[in-house]
Amino acid sequence: MIYCGIDWAERTHDVALVDDAGTLVAKRHITDDAVGYKLLLELLAEHGDTEENPIPVAIETSRGLLVAVLRTGKRKVYAINPLAAARYRDRHSVSRKKSDPGDALVLANILRTDMHAHRPLPDDSDLGRAIAVLARAQQDALWNRQQLANQLRSLLREYYPAALDAFATWTNGLCRPEARELLKTAPTPTRAARLTRSQLQAALKRAGRQRGLAAEADRLRDVFHAEWAHQPPLIEDALGKQMLALLMQLDAACAAADQLAQAVEEAFPQHPDADILTSFPGLGIQLAARILAEIGDDRTRFADARGLKAYAGSSPITRASGKKTSITRRWVKNDRLNHAGYLWAFAAPNGSPGAKAHYRRRRDEHGDWNAAARRNLFNRMLGQLYHCLQKHELFDERTAFPTAA
Repeated sequence: MIYCGIDWAERTHDVALVDDAGTLVAKRHITDDAVGYKLLLELLAEHGDTEENPIPVAIETSRGLLVAVLRTGKRKVYAINPLAAARYRDRHSVSRKKSDPGDALVLANILRTDMHAHRPLPDDSDLGRAIAVLARAQQDALWNRQQLANQLRSLLREYYPAALDAFATWTNGLCRPEARELLKTAPTPTRAARLTRSQLQAALKRAGRQRGLAAEADRLRDVFHAEWAHQPPLIEDALGKQMLALLMQLDAACAAADQLAQAVEEAFPQHPDADILTSFPGLGIQLAARILAEIGDDRTRFADARGLKAYAGSSPITRASGKKTSITRRWVKNDRLNHAGYLWAFAAPNGSPGAKAHYRRRRDEHGDWNAAARRNLFNRMLGQLYHCLQKHELFDERTAFPTAA
């Protein structure tokens, strides 16, 4: 048996091959391009790599072109945590020496000694991996949009509180097209106070609003024409220019989030598991796509529902030492899946009487705080999702939350 370890870098990679006895069989320094990938595959083939019995590979990343090349066929690729690799390095040397060829040898020895303790990358379908790319990108775009909106709100508080008061009644506030269009029209409170009713209606119409233009324009006019404190004129103009520059970034973030959301809506319904995921209360297309992106569609990835719950961070963890025992929440988890699970548990009680009763029972009878009760609800529904995906069944309210006798 031959084991391969690869210490990857931005431009070059170090490869090491060891046998069952831990003897270094071969090592190679390759470049990060098609020529280097070809040399790597030829090196593996020289030492017995075949399509039926490929050589397993350990590497400290789970993405990139190199990983995509290695995942072709039946080869198992193990993404080793860099922190775990550093601990393995200390097993054989305490001098803290380090080199790239030495790290490749350490990774190969990890597979030789403890391959059973590590998981290979899941064998997800191409469609599932494409949905994962889109769903994660859309989630990142939403986070980036919210960060820019927070920066814009902080800036408006310094010189333009009238705008914050005018947009306070709108959902999503500064991210709405009407708010961004009005800020472009009047970047300072002085210019906003000069806006007429017709100008406000025209700005709302340009933003796409079609109903209630006259009433909304009157409300905005009253807010902008009220008496507010002002910065000195020169400072106010400078802050207005800074706000317009930040507003351009927010416009780009909003457009990116909308485009990626549309891409997810087009790709996700094509997946075979889409109907099962969206049958659960609280899961729409966007949130269901995020959950599918993190758990994948490889049915052998998790041995049971407990493994999935631990991966999501919904199940508690027990620490026992001597006479001390503590049960706490998990801190090492998939943060994206955990975040999606919190949103799922927040929306599920609105569409499921059983989920709502479970949440209230955790709050009233067990004394859980809001976050703990929602985490417990997410833990239960995640187990139900695992069962439905394994059995190819849709969510059923009576089976999921049976009525007590």
